[in-house]
Amino acid sequence: MGKEREREPALAPKPAEWQRVAAEFVGTFLLTFVAAGADSVEYATNGLIGHVARYAAPGLLIMAMIWSLSAISGAHINPAVTLGFVARRCFPLYRIPGYLMAQFAGAIAAAALLYAILGSQMQHGVTKPSVPFTDVQALITEITLTFILMFTILATAEEEAVVGKNVALAVGGIIAMCGLAFSPLSGASMNPARSLGPAVIAGSFGHIWVYLIGPILGALLATAIVELIFGNPSQRAREAAHGKHR
Repeated sequence: MGKEREREPALAPKPAEWQRVAAEFVGTFLLTFVAAGADSVEYATNGLIGHVARYAAPGLLIMAMIWSLSAISGAHINPAVTLGFVARRCFPLYRIPGYLMAQFAGAIAAAALLYAILGSQMQHGVTKPSVPFTDVQALITEITLTFILMFTILATAEEEAVVGKNVALAVGGIIAMCGLAFSPLSGASMNPARSLGPAVIAGSFGHIWVYLIGPILGALLATAIVELIFGNPSQRAREAAHGKHR
């Protein structure tokens, strides 16, 4: 008998649209619960968590979500990332409404759960610049930090050696770094959903424009620079945006 030909591993079946949307809801719910929750618990316990744990936690959560959900939805978990992938021509326009609604709904649901647990202490999970920094300084910070995040996502998506779940290390590390180094300037949100969810439940909208505009501008700027450096998106980049499946 001849040698049996080795078969390449089959790709996972293509998920249904509701599964993609559900993955984005769950991922953004968990990110907001951890990120806003860490800020809230820090105040509720008079600093028991500490700065490092407070901003390492969202990075670790994102690592876990990319490993868990990237094959289903691409694990965007961030409206700015979704719009960045669309601008990069890796993601179709018709999926924008479902993804964005799931992301914002997940963030609001997480903030509501935090309110049920912590009561008014949840308001400390609302992102805002620290005194003496202004909204303009926070806006520039959010644009820059989201540029770093989106550039990392798109650039690693072009690298065959790291595309797929291994990108979790780079993306999670960048999120932790941005929070550790720059959180006093803006809260290092980099995510309109993570900021809007707690703002809605707390009824605190004084700075929200910073966190809706800044991350989107940063993501679009990163897309333009990646286009300049890498040219047209590769198949690997499209897989990163959609998830690797048939």
